[in-house]
Amino acid sequence: MPEEAVNGTDHDEVTLRSRKVALRRYLLARREKTDHTERIAAGRSLRDAVLALPEIQVAGTVAAYMSVGTEPETGGLVYALWKRGTYVLLPLLLAGGDLDWASYEGPGSVAAGPHGLLQPTEPPRGVAAVTSADLVIVPALAVDHAGARLGRGGGSYDRALARVGPAVPTVALIYDDELLEELPSGPLDQRVRMAARPRQGITRLR
Repeated sequence: MPEEAVNGTDHDEVTLRSRKVALRRYLLARREKTDHTERIAAGRSLRDAVLALPEIQVAGTVAAYMSVGTEPETGGLVYALWKRGTYVLLPLLLAGGDLDWASYEGPGSVAAGPHGLLQPTEPPRGVAAVTSADLVIVPALAVDHAGARLGRGGGSYDRALARVGPAVPTVALIYDDELLEELPSGPLDQRVRMAARPRQGITRLR
């Protein structure tokens, strides 16, 4: 490959990374302005929107997550799925940044993990366990109308979503002002098929 092409590729990657870092900082700073009450209210609305999805009515297994920090609260959604008889998988963060998965068996089956995460205490089922999910719920700082998703930069969910089949519905939970026209996105960034917002509900993406 010509040196110019290599340098051009490197420049593009640096530019992409810089744009993501700047946008991530902006979105995180904006989320810091939300309070506990807002996060709980957003979580209730998102729970109702996701539970009303036709795809979730027929989903035997759902991969979800426990919210942390300024994310919309997801504990109510996870509990509601479990109470209705859905088999719920929650992620376990591995040392290399990948995600293992284990089952949620009620409020007593989670414990504090790295980076303040609430993680399942049941035996891990392996990184490929997410492929058994009929629907996958993921965190995001923002999503765009083409399904591009901006996460926190670790790449954990991009690896997990890369294992999910193209027919499996994937839903990102965000706040109302976090569905954007376009996000910076690279070849390793996995797209989601739906965005759930507290007021607008479910938006199906291109």
